[in-house]
Amino acid sequence: MDIRCRKTSCIFNDRYTCKAKEIDISKNCVCRKYQKGTDKVVDKSKDMFSRTPSYAPQRDSKTIKIDCCAHCLFNNHGDCQANGITLNDLKSKPYCVTFLRK
Repeated sequence: MDIRCRKTSCIFNDRYTCKAKEIDISKNCVCRKYQKGTDKVVDKSKDMFSRTPSYAPQRDSKTIKIDCCAHCLFNNHGDCQANGITLNDLKSKPYCVTFLRK
């Protein structure tokens, strides 16, 4: 399972890969495990086409627990069954953009 996170200010974000032991997605698709770090947010859009970003290795789904309360196609009794998830930095919150309404 590919766990990608674009919320670069989170303490669990390691080069766009979530390193949290578990992820908890709320009913409104926001990651409840998000914890703001002390690092300043860097605007990566200035050089996004000039060089390839560095990504951390993909995580195995067996090493992370993903709880989900959203009314989503991938939600199986509170357990995420998606092949991978992406958390995006929308409206200053980490939203699950893998969400597909049931």
